[in-house]
Amino acid sequence: MNIHAVKAIYRFEMARSWRTVFQSIISPVMSTVLYFVVFGSAIGSRISEIDGISYGSFIVPGLIMLSLLTHSATNASFGIFFPKFTGTIYEVLSAPVSYFEVVLGYVGAAATKSVIIGLIILGTAGFFVDLSVAHPVWMLCFLILTAVTFSLFGFIIGIWADNFEKMQIIPLLVITPLVFLGGSFYSINMLPAFW
Repeated sequence: MNIHAVKAIYRFEMARSWRTVFQSIISPVMSTVLYFVVFGSAIGSRISEIDGISYGSFIVPGLIMLSLLTHSATNASFGIFFPKFTGTIYEVLSAPVSYFEVVLGYVGAAATKSVIIGLIILGTAGFFVDLSVAHPVWMLCFLILTAVTFSLFGFIIGIWADNFEKMQIIPLLVITPLVFLGGSFYSINMLPAFW
């Protein structure tokens, strides 16, 4: 395996997120704050507890997963689509790098960025509610596994898409409805039996 090639792709993709700090890091933090203000005030005043947990603490895992799923798929799809769109992907394809190494570099960077965003959101949530993570090691393993899975999914979307509109089809029509129907902001027992 060509470790230098994987590291080069990984570093390039990570550097892209540091060049766009506002979009990559500050924007998800602001979205989390808005979710706490809107959902915490509007719905939290009507729902005090869910299964013995305060509503503010209840929505923290949902907010983390919402950001993690969205950013994993988006970062990975944009990471491979943009070089394809601009024509610079041929530099990567002509290098002595296997397809596995290319996927490892792009998906590894997208998953890393998503896990960092998830941990930042967890830290931000600590300013709004009292948090206690019962199993931090399992939480981190679950975050990494979810980030890698959806980054691979996003990578496939980036390869499949031939325009920017197609890149948004799956995140908008599949991931977002699943997050809202998945019991992130309410107990799933509140849904009708059909859902």
